[in-house]
Amino acid sequence: MKIKLSFVAMLAASVPAVAQAAPLSEAEATFLNQLVTASVVLEQRCDGYEVDGAGGVQLGARLLGSPEAAMAMIDAYAAAIKAHDGESYDSGKFRPEVFDAAAKAFRRVRTDLIKNPKRACANYGNASVEQGLLRRY
Repeated sequence: MKIKLSFVAMLAASVPAVAQAAPLSEAEATFLNQLVTASVVLEQRCDGYEVDGAGGVQLGARLLGSPEAAMAMIDAYAAAIKAHDGESYDSGKFRPEVFDAAAKAFRRVRTDLIKNPKRACANYGNASVEQGLLRRY
């Protein structure tokens, strides 16, 4: 019994943070959804939009309380993209809850963009411009 208990304790201590992932706060979920939406607009090559990096950090800072928190979410999303694509990523920046939420949002927005690209590009692109994540060119 001692061996089993010790093994279980050792296993529990070695389980990565994936099993202990905290849910996203409402502000984090909102910012992540906006990041994903803007990135899908760019991924689907909607005409007339490009990244507004400073605007994205400013939006994140307003929602999350600081530029550092905004950059942490941007980095977590970047790590989730790399993990999804099978590329190497900084495991210290990877957050499983970001990976899961981003995947769901990505599928939802991308499906809409594929079904009705003209309308969805305008809707999502304009919303991302208004939020400061994208700008028109």
